[in-house]
Amino acid sequence: MSATTEPVTGRIHSWDLSTGVDGPGTRFVLFVNGCPLRCLYCANPDTWHMRDGREATVDEVTAEIEKYRGFISTAGGGVTITGGEPLLQPVFTASVLRRCKEAGLHTALDTSGFLGARATDELLADTDLVLLDIKSFDVTTYRKLTGGELTPTLNFATRLDRLGNRMWIRYVLVPGWTDDPEAVDGLARFLAGLGNVDRVEVLPFHKLGAHKYDALGIPFPLRDTPSPTPELVRRVRDQFRERGLTTF
Repeated sequence: MSATTEPVTGRIHSWDLSTGVDGPGTRFVLFVNGCPLRCLYCANPDTWHMRDGREATVDEVTAEIEKYRGFISTAGGGVTITGGEPLLQPVFTASVLRRCKEAGLHTALDTSGFLGARATDELLADTDLVLLDIKSFDVTTYRKLTGGELTPTLNFATRLDRLGNRMWIRYVLVPGWTDDPEAVDGLARFLAGLGNVDRVEVLPFHKLGAHKYDALGIPFPLRDTPSPTPELVRRVRDQFRERGLTTF
């Protein structure tokens, strides 16, 4: 008698549809639970812990995706796996990406890159686009802002360039934290030296997730931090453009 294969499962928070935010076109966005970082501006603290997610099989997730396949394909979209941190569950993430590719869907992985070493070449071969969140280019600021180290993310970006994976870079602009001109220019120079960066998205810091902290009974560290002014956003975007990068 042959042994039965246990279904691949993961811990997920939810799924949703979005347009023009989580990759090209209209996307089926899967939010997974669990993250090794604790970014001070995180908008999804309810995805930090694996235990807070619900267990779902790859079959269950792909069955849900199938309901929208015609719509997202027609709209030039696809599937994005985000979180939390998808690479905290690499087997589950890889399995969902594989099934999506088999269905002919465009795939995107939204990650900090901190756990990039957990992404196999096979997982990345099934990933059409990586949305790479680079929190800061200053090592000390990165550590204070996230609780993690910058080097794994930069190594991951370099590896993606070598493998030919296209990237959209996401850079959250937080006044007093990620607006230092020298650090921004350092990141711009690093990215300009790669051949796989399609765009840099400068995302103004906001407090839309503050109510989640209140609901969880935990402090929101940047509650008193202002959103960046239009002039600051323009300056930072211009710094990336000056290095020949397409910026939004």
